[in-house]
Amino acid sequence: MRENPYWNPILETMPEEKLRRLQLEKFKRILRWAYDRSPFYRRLYREAGLEPEDIKTFEDIRKVPKVDKDKLRESQQRGPFPYGDILAVPLEEVVEFRQTSGTTGVPVYQADTWADWEWWSECWAYILYAQGYRSTDRVFIPFGYNVFVAFWAGHYAAEKIGCEVVPGGVLDTEARVLKMKELRCTAFMATPTYVLGMAATAKEKLGIDPRDLGIKRITCAGEPGASIPTTKRRMEEAWGCPVYDHAGATEIGAWSYECTHQPGGLHVNEAFFLVEIEDLETGEIIEEPGRAGKMVITAFDRLAKPCIRFDSKDIIKWADHRCECGRTFRVIDGGVIGRADDITKVKGVLLAPTAIEEVVRAFPELSDEFEVIVSKRGDLDDILLKVELRPGLEAKKEELVERLKRQLRLKTNLGYRIEVHPYGTLPRYEVKAKRFKDLRKK
Repeated sequence: MRENPYWNPILETMPEEKLRRLQLEKFKRILRWAYDRSPFYRRLYREAGLEPEDIKTFEDIRKVPKVDKDKLRESQQRGPFPYGDILAVPLEEVVEFRQTSGTTGVPVYQADTWADWEWWSECWAYILYAQGYRSTDRVFIPFGYNVFVAFWAGHYAAEKIGCEVVPGGVLDTEARVLKMKELRCTAFMATPTYVLGMAATAKEKLGIDPRDLGIKRITCAGEPGASIPTTKRRMEEAWGCPVYDHAGATEIGAWSYECTHQPGGLHVNEAFFLVEIEDLETGEIIEEPGRAGKMVITAFDRLAKPCIRFDSKDIIKWADHRCECGRTFRVIDGGVIGRADDITKVKGVLLAPTAIEEVVRAFPELSDEFEVIVSKRGDLDDILLKVELRPGLEAKKEELVERLKRQLRLKTNLGYRIEVHPYGTLPRYEVKAKRFKDLRKK
């Protein structure tokens, strides 16, 4: 029997040369699918003078035009409603509707066939199994089930690998903690913000030490916090268990994951995705480790609304090491560093919000919440950092502020004005936190 080039039972340990051949074949396949079936992609490629047959090597892939959220939104203005002419299947084959959170503009509507949704679940099954989830786990999902994809696929993937799933959608935070205690749940999934928020609620409002709940593993998504060492440490200390990161997006899929070896970054699921890193200034593709750039990504197996060379705006870099787990899928060092939208110049210095988070979360005297506001004071850039001091530490306020300023200067090469607010007064978030505000853009 001829070997099937699109499937292998040991994809995660496939030799790199064979994996690259697989990626090239799958790229050519999805490119042909989109060209033949999606008016949006056919128009895009014809305007660029590109035919599917032109792609013969990995280097040729770089000739394929990129797409971004603005192009997806533009497509939505045309029929069929509501997805637009990017759709590559008949409308009646769409069985799942999702949309982006809208934090960066008008929401993008996502169409999936049943095969696409099975693919989503399979991507997440890779994540959960790599993080130690097994059929013996009882998994709590504490998010409001709605049109945002969030942990929908995580729910189905947990079922797929045999876990028992407890949906906690309409419950408030206190009820969720109590339900986890009542049912002796062993794992849950949430944003880093909400992982810390649940721990605070358990201790401060219910008198429960989260470490006594028996949680063995936590999976994070939606924010880069679980790849920031100080934030990861806070979560793991609060719950007394490993916390694992994952990165994905509504338009893309679940493209990366941290395994139980915690290699200081995320494996890219290279059997299902092609990740390219593009230099922010020159646009060249970065192959070498340690050099950060913008991620351009292709989902090989998503059919209803293909994702081909999507400009994600995520800033990543290849690690200079392989993971000890034995997977041959490459690792991105430190996970998603930030977004090109958020990394901005302040006083002539490039600033990433994740760098501020790493410093703030290293101070145990401070709460888990903070807020950064960049604005203009006259002609000069100004950075205001709002933090909360934990109760009973008011006498240390001045000394703490000075230490915080020194560490921020050391880490980011910038000076800050710091406001210390009473504990519990800064905004709390359940899904994606909005802690960084650049008012200069307005």
